[in-house]
Amino acid sequence: MRSLWLLAVLSLSLYAAEVVKVGDKFKDSGKCKACHSHIVKQWEDSWHSKSHYDNDEYFRKTIDYVARKNNRKSLNSIKIECAVCHNPRISVTSTSAEYEAIAALNLDKDTATAKALKSDTISEGINCVVCHNIDQIHDNLPDSKRGIHRVTWMKSGTMSGPYDDAKSPYHKVEPRDFMDNNPNQLCFVCHANDSSEEGHRFTNMQAEFANGGRACVDCHMGPRKDGVAATLRDVNGKVRKRLIREHGFEGAHTEQMWQGALKVDARKSGANLAVTLTNPQPHALPSGFGSREIVIDAQYYSGTKVLKSESLSLTSHYLTKRGKPTIPHLADKTVQNISIPALGSKTFTVPMTVGADQVVVVVSYRLVNDEVREILDLKDPIWSKKMVIKKLILKL
Repeated sequence: MRSLWLLAVLSLSLYAAEVVKVGDKFKDSGKCKACHSHIVKQWEDSWHSKSHYDNDEYFRKTIDYVARKNNRKSLNSIKIECAVCHNPRISVTSTSAEYEAIAALNLDKDTATAKALKSDTISEGINCVVCHNIDQIHDNLPDSKRGIHRVTWMKSGTMSGPYDDAKSPYHKVEPRDFMDNNPNQLCFVCHANDSSEEGHRFTNMQAEFANGGRACVDCHMGPRKDGVAATLRDVNGKVRKRLIREHGFEGAHTEQMWQGALKVDARKSGANLAVTLTNPQPHALPSGFGSREIVIDAQYYSGTKVLKSESLSLTSHYLTKRGKPTIPHLADKTVQNISIPALGSKTFTVPMTVGADQVVVVVSYRLVNDEVREILDLKDPIWSKKMVIKKLILKL
């Protein structure tokens, strides 16, 4: 009787799986190198290429932590939820209560869910076929629908791009407006908002965005430059010249992006040092996945002697329903959010030191604050590295 029940539950779980097919010819970026090797190389060094459970420590340990703390969902179910954006070509997009029953008994090895999570199709994270095989983006859906739930795909073998005259002997090409005139629409398929398991919206980048005439790609892919999108040669042995952007998708992890990202002004204000941060960017800083941080370090000198060092952390902190510190993805509420809004400014104060005649102010950025880094036990130095935004010296 027990075996019959398990077979029935298994069949229901498999039937509920939504399959998104990607042909073998297009499922990995290696197939794109023949014509787009320079672009693929840029992508290989990007964090889009690492947006997979096995390749990103923060992502992996966040999922593992949520699974340990959440007794209602299995590890694989949480992986599926996150794959909506991290691995959008996954062949299973949701799990059911029936699947959870199977997983609880460790009988899910041969299910569609388990197989989907091991598929080579998703091992590269956000690869070529994720963005360049999108047919439509559905902005009329609720903003909770993100990633794979916000798009429809073209047939495997048809690619979308920015050029209306592109041709290839290897695949069909169709132009799409979100690849050129409205690129923010494509970025906000995933980089829009995120909510915790408790339903707490802890980041909302799309709502805070104030473009001022700029698009996401202007910073994160750079300006259009003369180049070639494909190395295919025409009948005269020449390649087609294009205006193209970089595909390294530089972001918060890229140190040079932070140099001068904020305007910094410091002045003496009574018994304090007032530090004003002005944000010329079209989104708040810090922003993103919730635990990012700006640090203001002030080192006071008398001559060449260091008298004292002060530090101020600008970050968000999160609490569970029981009032305990947690990671954003399990938060019931945000207890502190002192980010600088898009195209705005804020002033922060740091205590002065008596007898100082000079102060060195360094404003830096870190990907993960101390609290979340400790909770998740993150080891890679990238998460704690201070990336300098601005350094200035003020005579007192």
